[in-house]
Amino acid sequence: MNAIRNAVVIGASGGIGAALVEALEEEDVSVLPFARSFTGDRHLDLEDEASIAAAAARAGSPDLVIVATGLLHDAAHGPEKAIRELDPAWLARQFAVNAIGPALVAKHFLPAMPKTGRSVLAFLSARVGSITDNRLGGWYGYRASKAALNQLVRTLAVEDKRRNDRGLVVALHPGTVDTALSQPFRQAGRDLFKPDRAAVQLLDVIDGLKVTDSGRHFAWDGAEIAP
Repeated sequence: MNAIRNAVVIGASGGIGAALVEALEEEDVSVLPFARSFTGDRHLDLEDEASIAAAAARAGSPDLVIVATGLLHDAAHGPEKAIRELDPAWLARQFAVNAIGPALVAKHFLPAMPKTGRSVLAFLSARVGSITDNRLGGWYGYRASKAALNQLVRTLAVEDKRRNDRGLVVALHPGTVDTALSQPFRQAGRDLFKPDRAAVQLLDVIDGLKVTDSGRHFAWDGAEIAP
């Protein structure tokens, strides 16, 4: 990895998160993993700001922080296909996990990241969060919350440039990955990546980022996704 020595992976119990931890360790990067399902010092719940602050205090000054989390469905809810399916509590939860929680990660982790030299704060987003690319409709909460995340990334990048002019804040689309999040919605003929391949592809994108890429949204192959 390009100048990365210490990394944090949030969402490390998920398919992509766990694969990112493994891939970083194979690159001799020191990795501190956090997840909601972890206990003790490795616990971090995106819906609990105190747990985010505590994790940031334990993380030191990482060069790389990856937020590998996302909420598309749960046992009772799936992505909405029509406005009649909109439920305020479910919408609020998707925003809490997909946008507000990641923003709070930035609030507590960015100030501790290096103030000079290369650093990267990366959030897993989704192509469906692109307003320009929305031609099919549906998936109201997931689309809107990921679009909100992309706007937060842009805004964070503008502010963080004043703190470290070589720091990057980016959104990354991993493609369709063989995890529990995508399992009910896979389509025949569409590329499906195993988590270990997805992790390597994402790290390759991170490795190739330039300072001018901060605030932007990139797919797994390095192509920029329109806002």
